[in-house]
Amino acid sequence: MMSTTLRKLAPAAAAGLALSLLSTLPAGAHGLASAGLAAGASHPLLGLDHLLLLLGVGGAAALAGPSLLLVALAAAIAGGLYGALGGNLPGAEVLAALMVSGLGLALAARQGQLLAVVLASGVAIHAMLHGQEATGSSADLLGWWLGASLSSAAVVGASFAVIRQLAPSWRRRLAGALSIGGALLALAPLA
Repeated sequence: MMSTTLRKLAPAAAAGLALSLLSTLPAGAHGLASAGLAAGASHPLLGLDHLLLLLGVGGAAALAGPSLLLVALAAAIAGGLYGALGGNLPGAEVLAALMVSGLGLALAARQGQLLAVVLASGVAIHAMLHGQEATGSSADLLGWWLGASLSSAAVVGASFAVIRQLAPSWRRRLAGALSIGGALLALAPLA
């Protein structure tokens, strides 16, 4: 007989598994950040790790307050600059996926400071990966970053607005789906 906790987590686990199975894109869908506006705008929608992270950022802001959006913005700028200046972190692709799981766990724990630290770390690592890819002409780079920023803001804003309206039980399911989805993305390279 399934415990109450397992029964409650089963839908989130199924959603996370479905997300991972539906994705035909690699977990770390990072390429060159120099392909212009359209490529930048599409990345947050086509990179599953990016999309899950952005949903988590919107969820965190819906739960703990919109001030977390400023934390995410500062982390994105710092991480992007660090990567563009040659900064590196071993295993960053896997770590970026694991940070999605961490964000889901922090959402479930509902601890504001933990949520802010995990959110900032995850966004900074992801932005660092994009900063490392920043090669090419300045016009293409500017277009890519502009497109990615606008698309990311739209996803975060939409998820913030929707998640604020959800019942607490659905927020817990989202947290579970993020945790499972991030873990599956982190394990995908091993398959």
